[in-house]
Amino acid sequence: MAPTTRSPFRRTLALMASAAILAHAGMNGAAYAQTAPETTAPGVVAPAPSTPETAAPAPTPPAPSAPQQAAPMQASPIQAPAIQAPAIQAPAIQPGVPNSGPASVADLAEGLLDAVVNISTSQNVKDDEGAGPAPRAPDGSPFQEFFNDFFNKQQGNKGPNHNVSSLGSGFVIDPAGYIVTNNHVIEGADDIEINFANGSKLKAKLIGTDTKTDLSVLKVEPKAPLKSVKFGDSSTMRIGDWVMAIGNPFGFGGSVTVGIISGRGRNINAGPYDNFIQTDAAINKGNSGGPLFNMKGEVIGINTAIISPSGGSIGIGFSVPSELASGVVDQLREYGETRRGWLGVRIQPVTDDIADSLGLDTAKGALVAGVIKGGPVDDGSIKAGDVILKFDGKTVSEMRDLPRVVAESTVGKEVDVVVLRDGKEQTVKVKLGRLEDSDQAAASDDAAPDGSQDDGVITPDPGENNDMDQPDSDDQAQPTPGKPDHHQGQVSPDAATPKNVLGLSLSLLSAETRKAFGIAESVDGVVVTEVTPGSASAEKGLKPGDVIVEVAQEFMKSPDAVAAKVQALKQEGRRNAQLMIASANGDLRFVAVPME
Repeated sequence: MAPTTRSPFRRTLALMASAAILAHAGMNGAAYAQTAPETTAPGVVAPAPSTPETAAPAPTPPAPSAPQQAAPMQASPIQAPAIQAPAIQAPAIQPGVPNSGPASVADLAEGLLDAVVNISTSQNVKDDEGAGPAPRAPDGSPFQEFFNDFFNKQQGNKGPNHNVSSLGSGFVIDPAGYIVTNNHVIEGADDIEINFANGSKLKAKLIGTDTKTDLSVLKVEPKAPLKSVKFGDSSTMRIGDWVMAIGNPFGFGGSVTVGIISGRGRNINAGPYDNFIQTDAAINKGNSGGPLFNMKGEVIGINTAIISPSGGSIGIGFSVPSELASGVVDQLREYGETRRGWLGVRIQPVTDDIADSLGLDTAKGALVAGVIKGGPVDDGSIKAGDVILKFDGKTVSEMRDLPRVVAESTVGKEVDVVVLRDGKEQTVKVKLGRLEDSDQAAASDDAAPDGSQDDGVITPDPGENNDMDQPDSDDQAQPTPGKPDHHQGQVSPDAATPKNVLGLSLSLLSAETRKAFGIAESVDGVVVTEVTPGSASAEKGLKPGDVIVEVAQEFMKSPDAVAAKVQALKQEGRRNAQLMIASANGDLRFVAVPME
């Protein structure tokens, strides 16, 4: 085929048309970049520019046509205008719009830090207290001189006494200089110094202390009014509410931690009025005595103890609630001591078995096991066997509620007490006495576990058995039936004595049985002479020498009376028989024994 010749004029015309098309495309912005903008760093993908909602969609690039052989060009190449990538701007943060993360508590903490103080104490302790003699090297030893010098330096060539220091926390409740802390922070201290947030220091004197709630009130003499905080109402706080703790953990003053209320009404066996708030806000050694705030900046708890195997926070801390602490603090400020109400009864828990024997639908209230002679209710207004359900309008859900509500009541106040007696609820009026710190007060029998009041750290004992219903192993050991045990005072029952009444062998109280079991003359009832091993009575801890005083609140005079009453309870459909049991010295307790 003959070669085709093209006119030079046609080539020039085509070239000019192409240039016009390229120029038009550049003006309309329809050219497509083949490389990333120069401003983009190597290896970084530039984000696509945001397109306004009103912008038209970008056109689709045309599909490439089949390659053609380019004709030789004599003219200079035509360059498209440079295209700049639009600038990418971060979205503006508008005021009032929440960012990620919880809301800050900085403003709240800033207004409270000045009212929280660090407390340092020192105590003069004899060197020989709790320490043995220093070890000595054998005479003539080549290391004798070095050995003795080392231990002399360890002892510091001290005199007969040296100071021991400790740190804790507290908070100002009155601009005049009244400060609240824990008793275990300042207990035994010879010198108490208060360190304020601004760096100033003042000596403090002890106004009053209460060991049962582990609270103390101190007083400083400031030159100007102090920043103070107020108590809030802890009774309104709910599980899950946010709280903030401020204190002096490990000497780091002004430390702020935040958490929630994890539990309420906790009993950690620290005292007779345990009703702690549990929180997961970090509390460590040195936080003791510091405040626990609600989100209004009110003190709703006083940080007192933590559960910790290592001594550090594991998220289980305890605070004395303000509903208990505020009254104690007021009394300490006014009197220098606490003045608590006293009812004068001995109480025990209402178990499920006892509740069933009394006809209660659930186990609730406090069972009166005895009335203290000469006490406020020794006039017969409250009797042994009564179940106290309400006190001064407050519900007694369990036994440990009663000592707390009674103690919080005013001495000499007349209150209404709702009791369950003979299966019926009735209201009696009593006048409270004053609880004295003596052996007579029932609350003084409660003891704190080792370590719970030393530094506020409770080390859990995984092997501890808290089952108070199980009798001791010594009580389970029963002598061989029918054979006297002179060590236990075991005697053979009379021939006419009923056998196997609830697994018990019973006998009349006589001079012989009193002498054999060491039973006091003031105790009356029917004596237990044998207990069948494995019986329900044995499982409840009954043992030879116990005296059955009452069955179902009815006094027992003879073994026959016990058998008849138990039979009557069975016919009534009762599953348990409530027994009032007296020990040899006259101490009373109630036991509900299942009737087989």
